[in-house]
Amino acid sequence: MVSAGSTTKKNIFTKYIPILDWSRRYNKELATGDITAAVIVTLMLIPQALAYSMLAGLPPHIGLYASMLPLVAYAIFGTSSTLAVGPVAVAALMTASAVAPYSALSVEMGMASAVILAAISGLLLLVFGVFKFGFLANFLSHPVISGFISAASIIIATSQLSTLLGYSASGDNMIALTSSIMKGIDSIHRATLIMSVITIALLMLSRRYGMKAWKSLGIPKFFAQILNRSVPAILIVIGTLIIQSDFKWAEGIKTVGDIPAGLPSLSLPLLDINMWHALWIPALLITVVGYVESISVAQSLAMKRKERINPDQELIALGFANVASAASSGLPVTGGVSRSVVNADAGALTPAAGIFTAIGMVGASLMITGWLSSLPKLILSATIIVAVLSIVDLSVFKKTLRLSVKDFLALTITFVLTLLVNIEWGIVAGVLLSIGLHLYKSSKPHTAVVGQIAGTEHFRNIDRHDVIVCPDVITLRVDESLYFANARFLEDRVLELVADSPNTKHLVLMCSAVNSIDGSALEVLEAINHELKQQDIGFHLSEVKGPVMDYLRRTDLISTLNGKVFLTQFKAYEELSCFNQTTRN
Repeated sequence: MVSAGSTTKKNIFTKYIPILDWSRRYNKELATGDITAAVIVTLMLIPQALAYSMLAGLPPHIGLYASMLPLVAYAIFGTSSTLAVGPVAVAALMTASAVAPYSALSVEMGMASAVILAAISGLLLLVFGVFKFGFLANFLSHPVISGFISAASIIIATSQLSTLLGYSASGDNMIALTSSIMKGIDSIHRATLIMSVITIALLMLSRRYGMKAWKSLGIPKFFAQILNRSVPAILIVIGTLIIQSDFKWAEGIKTVGDIPAGLPSLSLPLLDINMWHALWIPALLITVVGYVESISVAQSLAMKRKERINPDQELIALGFANVASAASSGLPVTGGVSRSVVNADAGALTPAAGIFTAIGMVGASLMITGWLSSLPKLILSATIIVAVLSIVDLSVFKKTLRLSVKDFLALTITFVLTLLVNIEWGIVAGVLLSIGLHLYKSSKPHTAVVGQIAGTEHFRNIDRHDVIVCPDVITLRVDESLYFANARFLEDRVLELVADSPNTKHLVLMCSAVNSIDGSALEVLEAINHELKQQDIGFHLSEVKGPVMDYLRRTDLISTLNGKVFLTQFKAYEELSCFNQTTRN
């Protein structure tokens, strides 16, 4: 008895704290893979952390802070062996929009608001995880997510153009950004522009031809991969050395300025009720988008490795990661697509790779932040642009239009609103459209009058197959659970069929696809039963699933049913069919 209880407790602990499970099997071989991946991801994360913090309108070192404790927190509670947590572009853009009013007051207020965003996001994720609300992410359809991500990426890239040109511009949508950029077009700094073009060209060439180039030099694949992933970091080194060398032609190129050396101090977020109240909706949007992005890439990578991801536990893990970011003066974090793919390709075998990456980021924060004060901002902007443009997928419009006009409409509206209004309106519209499309589709469920395929016990749509039908028996199959939104549609369909077939003696509702029935649908079924009884037509049910039947037995429908409940549609046909069967072609 004691042993069983101990096992249960052990399972509960390992379920909610996965590190207790995989750490028992940790060995030198796993550590080698994780450390190797961590080296590559750290080299990739340093410039991204600085860049995405700048994108969020915050000092660069805030991105470094958000790349330490959050990674450790996720490694403790996460279920993905490859998800790389930290600052990401889309969340950074949403953070920028939310903290802009406070950053306008002072840098300190901007940082405080970012910390509050991370705290609220973390708490929301934890609550959603505890109550197993992972399913909420399903309300964002793939077309909506694609439209939002592509539009947000275009805005992100556009927002960095002015930095590449050597001046400042602002705006939270394409119209405002374009207008601001055009106003400053006369302020282009020639040296900045030249260096920007060279930087972007090198980044793009390295993405496309880097591996081939390194291999052509005889460099082994492993080291070629490290070098190619390190190109942004290499450019940071080169750019910083150019500024520090005081070349006359480089005068006027803007740098990131002082980056505080050392580690973040642990503290609570600013307890300002007004700020918390004002920021909870932006935090909710960041939470939803961040979780969808994380779970999508985590599940995709897990499928390739034949691993399992627990969506609800991922909510908890990301919640603790954001709480850790808030406690260490960071900004909202989530799982990054590109870094996670690199993490997997580089050989990460357990979440410990995230811990080793955090150690690398600690080293970077302690040793190189002072030196990075001369880092040209344009290199970070170029890194952002190349990274986000790689995830813009405009081909999805053509694919979606070919498959579904409704999904294409949702995709287009989300894309346009995100691009031309702002990201908040875009994602809110996306959520509402996703829910609306689901309700619309399920409010008009697919139904089919079915008949028997000769010589079998199978029943198929009379409009698609040669089947046996009975002139006085109508069998209607409904391919959707019955609830308030589609109940009246079913009633209209039944009455329409009966009106079109005046010789009908029986109507069988085939319920093989009905997984649930709510109170509104029950009332409609009772109304159908009453109406058919008035017309002296039997009303029968067939192939009712167990849970649905359990529910119906607790109601008055079964006792008042003007017919029977048949285990199978074939049994219903055997008992109700007349002898003058005909074949429907």
